[in-house]
Amino acid sequence: MNQELHELGVEYWEWKLATNPTSALMLGDHRYDDQFEHTSREAEDAEIAALRRFSSIAAAIDPAGLTDDEQISRELLIFEASTKADELEMRWAELAANHTIGLQAMMPVTVPQFPLIEPEHALAMIPKYEEFARCVREMADRLRQGVASGRTPPAHSVAATVHQLDDYLGSPLAEDPYLRLRVPDAFDEERTAEWKARIARTITDHVRPAWELYRNVLADEIAPVARPDSMPGACGLPDGDEIYRRAIRRHTSVELSPEEIHQIGLDQIAKLDDEYRTLGGEVLGTTALDEIYTTLREDPTLLFRDGASIVAASERALAKANAAMGDWFGRLPEAPCVVRETASGPTAFYHRPAADGSRPGTFFVNTADPSRWHTFEIEAMAYHEGIPGHHLQLAIAGELVGTPEFRKHAHITAYAEGWGLYSERLADEMGLYSGSLERIGMLSADSMRACRLVVDTGIHVMEWSRQQAIDFFLANSPITRTTVEGEVDRYIGWPGQALAYMIGRLEIMKYRSDAEERLGDRFDIQGFHDVVLGSGLVPLPTLERMISQWAA
Repeated sequence: MNQELHELGVEYWEWKLATNPTSALMLGDHRYDDQFEHTSREAEDAEIAALRRFSSIAAAIDPAGLTDDEQISRELLIFEASTKADELEMRWAELAANHTIGLQAMMPVTVPQFPLIEPEHALAMIPKYEEFARCVREMADRLRQGVASGRTPPAHSVAATVHQLDDYLGSPLAEDPYLRLRVPDAFDEERTAEWKARIARTITDHVRPAWELYRNVLADEIAPVARPDSMPGACGLPDGDEIYRRAIRRHTSVELSPEEIHQIGLDQIAKLDDEYRTLGGEVLGTTALDEIYTTLREDPTLLFRDGASIVAASERALAKANAAMGDWFGRLPEAPCVVRETASGPTAFYHRPAADGSRPGTFFVNTADPSRWHTFEIEAMAYHEGIPGHHLQLAIAGELVGTPEFRKHAHITAYAEGWGLYSERLADEMGLYSGSLERIGMLSADSMRACRLVVDTGIHVMEWSRQQAIDFFLANSPITRTTVEGEVDRYIGWPGQALAYMIGRLEIMKYRSDAEERLGDRFDIQGFHDVVLGSGLVPLPTLERMISQWAA
């Protein structure tokens, strides 16, 4: 064992937990329950310095003397720490008004998942919420700093976030999402009532006033100077080129230019046309792309009517996948995967299991408007977010034995989302889709990820307007306007992240194709998947090397 690398990995993980106390709580580590993240400029500077230190120490360790597993640890630590520092140096907190994935959208989803097992965990939520309010006030200060430096968020994002906060601040306290905390089993009815009353006072005295301040800063100080929707991307900022270059590196982990990524997206869209025509002729009676897209988008018989039906369809898909896993994977997670409804956050997302076993892996589906979901979309989404997608990937990573903790909980976007998208096509190989209509759902999901490559680069490099991005998406996919608008707003507020899905999928498929060609009849799909999933999340060049070594 390389002792220096081992100790550095332990120190890095402990630092990550201490500086991300809410993430620590979600993992079942209760040492920081009464704390919340810091977003001030001073805290950001300290985080950048720490990340640069971790990266430089790891880079100075000679890889020649390391085992294969230690080389993975070194490469992951260097990549994760250096690219996170790169991202923070772009001061994105000064622009972080985001109604799709902002803190005001995601915390109501996260709060009910807190593993509050013991009474002391529940009592810690009172100071935690006070610290949460402090974080929101810091976020407001960062937006003001952005105005001072001539960097502001787009007008549509500002207006939508203000509207979101107006809805929250006008809602009854009894329905406040921050009250939806798990109650420890040891609390009786009287103690539960007392605790919830204290939480309610904390929300009234601290949380809501902080959000009101943030809302007023957005409405009164940011909105008048917000960037126009005709130039919402990073290219509208003085340092936009560098922001986007670093975003591509962090989210794809490979060296590609925006122009190359844009063309890959166009090529993938063209490749999907023939598949649409084949299935469209079979299911919809037409091979005309515009007719296929219109029917899929507008046929009311293809829409869900209630959230319960969406959950039930998702659960049926996961049950089919569970039954087939043994033929395709040698290693399976111990933690189960469940489906839950939510009324906020992205359209669908996954939370990994708590390390202490107190919470299963959870596939969340946003059912605030059930009619935004088409019946043909659910299976592909369930296979992506649940099984064999993120659940296998993240639950297995968390259950690895003898692997450094920071590797079990790493998040490498292209690996994570590339595997999720790979899983949608793998499900087709496995025969999991119920029929041709559900397979069209797989194509629809592919269209979204291919369009993302074109639209994200268009917005952030090629000076596309918000409307131009929406129009391209609608012309080249069957995705509904409501979903497209939400997708485009997400890309505007999170440069580069949307590139990870298709780029990651294409890379994983290339590594598999290379291994199949090299091994011929000796290629073992279980072995391939176990290599991909067996070391936690890693940068794609590291994964390519691991698969090449396995094939050799």
